Amino acid sequence: MSKGTNQKLKLYYLAKIMIAKTDDDHYLTMPQIKDMLEEYGITADRKSLYDDMEALRTLGIDVLLEHEGKNYYYHVGSKHFELAELKLLVDAIQASKFITEKKSNALIKKLTALVSEYEASQLKRQVEVQGRIKTMNESIYYTVDDIHNAIINNKAITFEYLKWNLQKELVPRKEERYEVSPWALTWDDENYYLIAYDDESQKIKHYRVDKINKIKITDKKRQGKEHFAAFDMAAYSKMNFGMFGGKETKVKLRFKDEMVGVLLDRFGKDISIRKSATNGWSETNVDVAVSDQFFGWIFALGGSVVIAGPDEVRMRFKEELEKVKELYK
Repeated sequence: MSKGTNQKLKLYYLAKIMIAKTDDDHYLTMPQIKDMLEEYGITADRKSLYDDMEALRTLGIDVLLEHEGKNYYYHVGSKHFELAELKLLVDAIQASKFITEKKSNALIKKLTALVSEYEASQLKRQVEVQGRIKTMNESIYYTVDDIHNAIINNKAITFEYLKWNLQKELVPRKEERYEVSPWALTWDDENYYLIAYDDESQKIKHYRVDKINKIKITDKKRQGKEHFAAFDMAAYSKMNFGMFGGKETKVKLRFKDEMVGVLLDRFGKDISIRKSATNGWSETNVDVAVSDQFFGWIFALGGSVVIAGPDEVRMRFKEELEKVKELYK
């Protein structure tokens, strides 16, 4: 690139320098800025740089001037993202099982480009993607994009739905392709799920997005609009433990008073709580998808939360406990 061409990019390189080299704790003097521009083959006098700084402010870059004694210092103040916000995003990417390790590292690298190199070092110190449990499905980005396009265009989709075999291979669950009407995407328990209507069973179902393979958008219109008219995503997630399906049932739970936080964290503040006949205990009714995962949650609470009704759920829980006891004889 010729020097003349570089000179035309003066404002671009100035913005790059200011964003990468300054923040609220790191400043540059005008001579330092001129030296850094010269490294890109760009010459600048002091007066033109004053005008360029004003141009950066017009473009939305918060260039600030600090005066200390006879010296003047320039730095970028507020940016599109605060460092604390980027740390939050990095943590979310790290915790997301549905984003592969390769994609996680690529996303975090892009986020570090939004702050100064000094702030970026703080983000890099908290990057610990390697070794975390991550999906191996590199096509998940395109799958999500196809699902969004199908929703926008009101179209049904078909796909293979995968499962692990004993050879640690992902294989289709069945020979036939799944055909559903996509309505929403949700993030639950560190995984990404498609919420869709299955016209054949006439039910709302969910599917792990990282297990969806070879997705195709069909010419068929989506079905199930009436089922989603009053659909409550938060209630659906609370009801399905770990997004494992089961028969939806209203269950009465009796719990020790000190366990109220556990119930509120799981089912939300809208549940109705009343005192039990037993001192120090309370009870509530909640809607749950009765499944092994729900029973496992009850069992893990060690008798501090018990199923008080209905009888069919209590009996099934007892039967499951007996099966576990037999396994450990």
